[in-house]
Amino acid sequence: MGGMNRRHLCALLTVPGWLLPGTVRAAPPLPRLAVLEAEIADDHDNPATRAAQRQRLGALAAHVRQDLAARGLYEVVDTAPAAALVERLASQRAALHDCDPCADEIGRALGVDLVMTPWVLKTSELILTLSLQIYSVRAGRLVHMKSVQMRGNRDDSWQRAASYLVNDMAERRALRADYGQ
Repeated sequence: MGGMNRRHLCALLTVPGWLLPGTVRAAPPLPRLAVLEAEIADDHDNPATRAAQRQRLGALAAHVRQDLAARGLYEVVDTAPAAALVERLASQRAALHDCDPCADEIGRALGVDLVMTPWVLKTSELILTLSLQIYSVRAGRLVHMKSVQMRGNRDDSWQRAASYLVNDMAERRALRADYGQ
């Protein structure tokens, strides 16, 4: 071992990895997040746009899941194992985004840290608001809510709004590691 004795070798082996040059610290695991299907509170029910809105709601949740996972903000988990529970709870309430105990029950069933409910408030065909809210199973409360207004009830306005909220979350997470948790 050349000029190194046993005491020096033992000391070197006990040095934390972050002190050694060229070592990389393992990133903490991502919080596990379940993104529920998007909901709508429609103050301006228009039969002419109802079918298109249903499609947008389904696409919205998928878009948010994909963007969050691609940005590495969360470990986005599949909600299918809790589908029967979600359906039962949704049938008992007007909206899951207003039900913290529902988010808690769904989160525990899926074994996740956080439950996100995307929802849209439609005031008219021109004025809509997209909100993403996050419930923490560990804290037992809503820990994050962010909204953005959309102009126009169109596919592109819904997608832009969802992308804006995820981008904003990523930018803020870069500045504060616990943002959105």
